Amino acid sequence: MPRRTAPIVSVGARLQAILEAFTETSPLLTLSELSRRTGLPLTTTHRLVGELLAGGLLERDELGRYRVGLRMWEIGSLAPRGLGLRASALPFLGDLFDATRNHVQLAVREGNEVVYLERISARDAVHVVSRVGGRLPLHATAVGLVLLAHAEHEVREQVLAAPLRRFTERTLGTAAQLRRALADVRRDGYAVCNGAVELVSLSVAAPVRDQEDNVVAALSVVVPAKGANPRALIPVVRAAARGISRALGAPSGLRLPVAARHETHVLPEHG
Repeated sequence: MPRRTAPIVSVGARLQAILEAFTETSPLLTLSELSRRTGLPLTTTHRLVGELLAGGLLERDELGRYRVGLRMWEIGSLAPRGLGLRASALPFLGDLFDATRNHVQLAVREGNEVVYLERISARDAVHVVSRVGGRLPLHATAVGLVLLAHAEHEVREQVLAAPLRRFTERTLGTAAQLRRALADVRRDGYAVCNGAVELVSLSVAAPVRDQEDNVVAALSVVVPAKGANPRALIPVVRAAARGISRALGAPSGLRLPVAARHETHVLPEHG
């Protein structure tokens, strides 16, 4: 992570910079590393880290390195979008996991990224790079395509205008490809990504709606790509997503679903 170049003025911004210095690949940092990553003087970093430590927002290990504290998790779990949504979704996530015995994930959109709120996995399930609390680009995942397809027009256009990161040769790489995929998702009510982030995995996702029928989350199952049959997964994923929507009070969750189409949208394998 490069050193910050812009000055950080307020105390709140400095505390935020320290907390944001921790990443999935760098969960443990020394005081010097925190100072370098935030661009703050070592004495300032020491004082602020001490305050975060006293409040339980940071913890220190036996080697003197710092990590995010349990109190941060307690506070984060109170986020309105995550708390009620996760509680409503868990029974349906469990049912979907029992039916598929593979990764089952619940995600929401934040800006131009997917944030994963929950995942249930079998010990021998296919490898995935996503994790609870982790983020991925919207265009590269099935949950992301669902969320982006139902996002505001301005959000979609912003993503379409930006460079699309390629994870594999099957990742959507052009605005034209992405625009077609989003139209298919809105038409069909689900998304299928085959090898878009990792070639070994295939995911199927469907939208979760709130009491105003707005799409507030997406549910997915991730299975090994080899031998996968998306057509068999689509009905159970959509049924679980409808169940969560019904629990959230979505009018569409109370209606009988239209029979699923036989066509499946699979991301192009090249181009």
